[in-house]
Amino acid sequence: MTTDLGKKVIYQIYPKSFYDSDHDGIGDLRGIIEKIPYLAKLNIDMIWFNPFFVSPQNDNGYDIADYRQIDPRFGTMADFEELVAKLKEVKIDVMLDMVLNHCSTEHEWFQKALAGEEKYQKYFYLRPKKADGSLPTNWSSKFGGPAWSRFGETDLYYLHLYDKTQADLDWHNPEVRKEAAAIVNFWKAKGVKGFRFDVINVIGKANELVDSTDPVQEKRLYTDTPIVHQYLKELNQASFGQDETIITVGEMSSTNFASSIKYSDPAEHELSMVFTFHHLKVDYADGEKWSNVPFDLMTLKKCLTDWQVEMDQGGGWNALFWNNHDQPFALNRFGDTKKYRVRSAQMLAAALHLLRGTPYIYMGEEIGMVDPTYTKIKDYVDVEALNAYQALQEKGYSASAAFAIVKTKARDNSRTPMHWDSSSQAGFSTTTPWLRPTGQEQINVKAELEHGTIFNFYQKLIQLRKNERLISDGHFKARFAKHQQVFSYERYLDDDSQKLLVFNNFSARFAELELPATDRFAGKTLVTNMGQTYEKLPQTLKLAPYETLAFKFDRPKL
Repeated sequence: MTTDLGKKVIYQIYPKSFYDSDHDGIGDLRGIIEKIPYLAKLNIDMIWFNPFFVSPQNDNGYDIADYRQIDPRFGTMADFEELVAKLKEVKIDVMLDMVLNHCSTEHEWFQKALAGEEKYQKYFYLRPKKADGSLPTNWSSKFGGPAWSRFGETDLYYLHLYDKTQADLDWHNPEVRKEAAAIVNFWKAKGVKGFRFDVINVIGKANELVDSTDPVQEKRLYTDTPIVHQYLKELNQASFGQDETIITVGEMSSTNFASSIKYSDPAEHELSMVFTFHHLKVDYADGEKWSNVPFDLMTLKKCLTDWQVEMDQGGGWNALFWNNHDQPFALNRFGDTKKYRVRSAQMLAAALHLLRGTPYIYMGEEIGMVDPTYTKIKDYVDVEALNAYQALQEKGYSASAAFAIVKTKARDNSRTPMHWDSSSQAGFSTTTPWLRPTGQEQINVKAELEHGTIFNFYQKLIQLRKNERLISDGHFKARFAKHQQVFSYERYLDDDSQKLLVFNNFSARFAELELPATDRFAGKTLVTNMGQTYEKLPQTLKLAPYETLAFKFDRPKL
């Protein structure tokens, strides 16, 4: 397993929305090739690509019908091979998205199962109805409705925890596990150096599936179970673990510290790091995603702190991120998109990039992109958002109230096309894009590179991570935990010779901190978004709205 994870920064591209080179309204691989100079300018180490495999696109490519072929709408295998080679020339590696918990019902495995081939029927969870005529279990799909659908014209039903066209694969079957390793090895042979495993901790379902008693308990029946570790160790040994330079990350739903440490501890030979989502639920009302409430800073601070401390002390490794293709833009959630867009974008960047772990940048984040200003539900295309809109109305919300909630949480918010310039299609395409861009007149790459300050702020953070051991290797300690506006922490090395103090004002009001004498030694300002530099921190540190400050000094020898 690679040892310099702390120096890496990974960029995420949602290919459908990055750049459309063939003018069909959908982003493609050749479009990404054309934008390599832009990507190289940022100085990232690796790009995680969302799936571009053959797919009916019922869940935007996470319903894979062929794991070894490029979907023609994105290009060809030759395009992919050229992309890998040209990225390698600028020292950027490729991370692919492996969706191995489920496959499309159009995949040949499922089709052969439907045709009656017993071998492939054993690839899936096929169960008869109960004696009382009810479904095999009372589980719900994460996209709404029951998690079981009829298996063709038979008396059996197949499990789908997600869309009904995404049939869950039965990892109890060693043939399924061999297929998973063979898929990873196929792409590894193509020069792929990273793998992101989609919802990988739901592969550990029991052999005997039982009814749940409530939604929380239901998740525990199939999520983050002990056998997942066994499966990952086996997959590691049979595929990516044979190359210690390969980076892996698992998307872990509803996980905990102990599991995540085990998943990412190098001694366990499972994964390099984990994506966890607790910090992105701090604007959920009573744990409910489809709600519209302000985020709770104290909960956010505690969550980030707990994960930093526990993973540090346990030897695990965090993937650090604010944004991805499944989340609204963090600027809308935790910043101020109206009055302090630039400053809060920089503050959020520093708050994350100076933590212990490997930072991920989602495309558009580095220019301060925000959620689209859609006005009607027809502007959205994502199945989850459309289902939620209906479900909210069925719960008694008016159409306008339901739309207001969907608008704050829809996955499409971050899937809008990348803003390359201020033109009507945002420079993404010359035709109508698959999802409508908004706000590109103010926020776009061309304007940002000409006179913006967010992109070069990210460049500086990436360079600091490569140059400063305190950032790449240092431990974490929370500071000013009870402060109602500021998220502050320190990073320090084992020898305790140096210290990095980080201060982030998450509010639109000025904030003050009283610093102890042990924080006030001569040093230098490493990061500021206000131009305020210090040679020594004052006793009373005043932070402007959304100000971020990182100060490094040598500890005096006693």
